Amino acid sequence: MSSASWHARISCGRDTGAGFLVTERHVLTCAHVVARRDTDSVAVSFAHGGYEEIPARVVAHGGWDGRESDPGDLAVLELDRPVPLKPAEFATPTDAYGDPPRRLLAYGFPKRYDEGTLAEYRATARQLIAGEWVQLESWAAHGQPLAPGFSGAAVTLADTGRVVGMVSAAARSPEIRNGRMLPAQVMARYWPRLADLIPTPDYDQQQKEHLRHLLRQLDQPASAAPAPTGAPEYGPERLYQDAVGPLGPPLPPHRFTSLWDAAWYLLSEVPDPAAVTRFTARLADFVDDTPTRTALRAWPSAPQAHRPDPAPGRPSRGAARDAAHTWSPILVEIAPSGSGDGSFLVEVSAYNGGHRRVVGSRRLPVDRVRPYTLERIDEAYRELSVGARELLAFVLPRRWLNTDVAHWQRSADDDSPLGSFAPLVVLDLERRRSGGLQHKLRQKWQYLDERPAARLHRIDCWSVGQDQVKLTIGLRRDADMVGFATPPRADRVRRLFQASLNAAVPVMLWPRTGCRGEHRCGESVDCRGAEFLDRLAEHLAKLPPRELPRFVHELRETAYASDAPEPHWAYDLALLWEDPECLPDPTGYLHNPVG
Repeated sequence: MSSASWHARISCGRDTGAGFLVTERHVLTCAHVVARRDTDSVAVSFAHGGYEEIPARVVAHGGWDGRESDPGDLAVLELDRPVPLKPAEFATPTDAYGDPPRRLLAYGFPKRYDEGTLAEYRATARQLIAGEWVQLESWAAHGQPLAPGFSGAAVTLADTGRVVGMVSAAARSPEIRNGRMLPAQVMARYWPRLADLIPTPDYDQQQKEHLRHLLRQLDQPASAAPAPTGAPEYGPERLYQDAVGPLGPPLPPHRFTSLWDAAWYLLSEVPDPAAVTRFTARLADFVDDTPTRTALRAWPSAPQAHRPDPAPGRPSRGAARDAAHTWSPILVEIAPSGSGDGSFLVEVSAYNGGHRRVVGSRRLPVDRVRPYTLERIDEAYRELSVGARELLAFVLPRRWLNTDVAHWQRSADDDSPLGSFAPLVVLDLERRRSGGLQHKLRQKWQYLDERPAARLHRIDCWSVGQDQVKLTIGLRRDADMVGFATPPRADRVRRLFQASLNAAVPVMLWPRTGCRGEHRCGESVDCRGAEFLDRLAEHLAKLPPRELPRFVHELRETAYASDAPEPHWAYDLALLWEDPECLPDPTGYLHNPVG
């Protein structure tokens, strides 16, 4: 401590205080020490580096406006020239506290001590007063008290000399030997560059600097991401709450003034190291600039280097569960928002080796659902390893399962159908949320993995009048997959469709268009529905169910590329395919982030 050359004496007119060197040209002190900077010059000298005064100017200010209780009592001084002294080093934000208490030292310049003197103190508690200060109390009943001339002094750990904060005030009465410290992490609120120098357990200086630069771009109004249509602007407080979840630390007493302010609070005050990555991932969803969005989602890794490691493999359920045949789904969940305003909740995630990463989650009006979904699907591919077998899985409400998602134009620059780009399946939202049906589906797949082929149950146009309950019970026992001759649009067909879903049938196929099943066409030799089921039996019935998304994808490619005058029989083929092991229940956000 006695040899630390970075302790500084600050002069501003008749006022004298302390400070400390943090870079070769920057010194920190209290704003009230240089309150007369507009009329008097500011000079800095170093206690152990000679008493030559170096002119300095204030380049950053915490916003302190003159009263003792005002926050932001910090000033950053820039020296006229660099000094050949080693700057102060910082401790982690928690190092000032302990049981027994840590002995803290402050090096100040009270009257008659031009060369400086030491005061011994300790932190009363870690709790911040007014969200800004830590109370200091004297280490012993004797010795040097805090007094004028200590303002701006670094508070250091006696055993390491590392800085934990800065003296900002002392008790007015000499009989009360206490004072206040501005902790280092609070100082970094007012001078963000300081955060790079304060150690945090899980993120290094380069990672913090990278994040700070990313957020600085977004904190500038000219480049801020626009809020979603029909929703309030997504501010730092909301992002913070999403990051910590409903059971996490509450919002601090001070309001976040910027995105970086919230991110720094997560880095320095919240014990969960993953909270800040949830913050950056959530923020990324509201950024229009693709490179910035990608960098935020990949932080703290470089975007090109970010690839999730596969999770340890689960016990095999048979040869079909071999890793070479495991799907890596991109999951799209679209559901009504529940607010009655015609908006939808859209969430896009990527699974890789069992790891799930949310790449987008928004509340959107209906006209923005498709472009947003397609854009986030494209970005989700960044989360997949090179050898991953992609699977696009749309989770839709039951009444929308016949939506033509396979025919969506893949992107603004690619007119080809999404279903021709990758294997694509749909899932029923209601069934996915049912614990009982998910359990039955796991049992069904365990059975199917032991069989070379699946049994196809046909529901022809003329059989749509059968009993719904009896069908559910029969399918649970005897069916591995169900083929419908008609789309689930007419009421009678929808009832049988629901019966099949409730029977936990893992595979369902149907034509999106064609006969509505509203008449008896069993006597017709030209029944399109019957022909469709015949083709299904011919092409798919004897294939392993786990590979059906791949075979259907190949059929769609053939259908979309066909030059025949009549549409290919599989042109409108829809596939519902659900394996809970392949698509484990989402665990991304602990609460609704957009409701």
